[in-house]
Amino acid sequence: MPQTLDPPAPAPARVPTPGASPDSELRALAERHGLTVSGARPSLPEYTRQLWARRHFIASFATARLTAMYTTAKLGQLWQVMTPLLNAGVYYLIFGVLIGTRKGVPDFVPFLVTGVFIFTFTQSSVMAGTRAISGNLGLVRALHFPRACLPISFCLMQLQQLLFSMGVLVLILLGFGQMPTWSWLLVVPALALQFLFNTGLAMVMARLGSKTPDLAQLMPFIMRTWMYASGVMFSIDLILKGKHVPAFVEVLLNANPAAVYIDLMRFALIDSFTADKLPPHVWAFAGGWALLMGVVGFVYFWKAEERYGRG
Repeated sequence: MPQTLDPPAPAPARVPTPGASPDSELRALAERHGLTVSGARPSLPEYTRQLWARRHFIASFATARLTAMYTTAKLGQLWQVMTPLLNAGVYYLIFGVLIGTRKGVPDFVPFLVTGVFIFTFTQSSVMAGTRAISGNLGLVRALHFPRACLPISFCLMQLQQLLFSMGVLVLILLGFGQMPTWSWLLVVPALALQFLFNTGLAMVMARLGSKTPDLAQLMPFIMRTWMYASGVMFSIDLILKGKHVPAFVEVLLNANPAAVYIDLMRFALIDSFTADKLPPHVWAFAGGWALLMGVVGFVYFWKAEERYGRG
């Protein structure tokens, strides 16, 4: 006689915990089965791991955006180099020739072009970071990924653009008699520190810009003011020499992060820009700004992770 299998006994009905609310019951059930809130902010270590897992996406997204930026222009990628060069030409005419800031500054053209290229790196990173979330709401709302990928990608894109410009900068340096020396190797740590600083600042601006899109319209005026205070078109030492300015103003000008990174690049690349023209403890300033802004910007952006793209 064939054996038959008895039907499984029904699971016992779960007796509700006395005094427990339906929400707490559902929360406990979800936790028991490993379910989490959709879009909830992960812990900081987990968020960092998620970003690292998407490092290839970040690099590919940055390259794709950089390629697409000039697809409609006839000169294409040449504008990556021509834009800062044209800016440098305008500043040379207005500040160097008409105002006379080139007086007392040896190798003024390499001095000016280096300042323009390095400040443009920070300026473009901040401007792109301001629109990183508000300008990509479709992507943010359609896909689930760590939102920090966006400001990091935009800063990486600006770094790639700067590297294109550095090739032209080298030609300009050679044309004005600046021969390669061991100090040129200092470009690598200086750019690495500036990239970390730019990324942290871009994350701060990305969070602010996500709630206040009009901030993107204000930023060009803020960045222009910052540029004038960073010694891009003139020597801060020569401007301050012989003038009785408050001590705190001199400290602020020398500790200005944009000026610090510009000075480091000039020191690395230009023979006449010697160590006596650097503010005291310049490498400590550069490392401190990079670490401070990198950590603060990352944590500040992560705090609002679950709010991006909502409302």
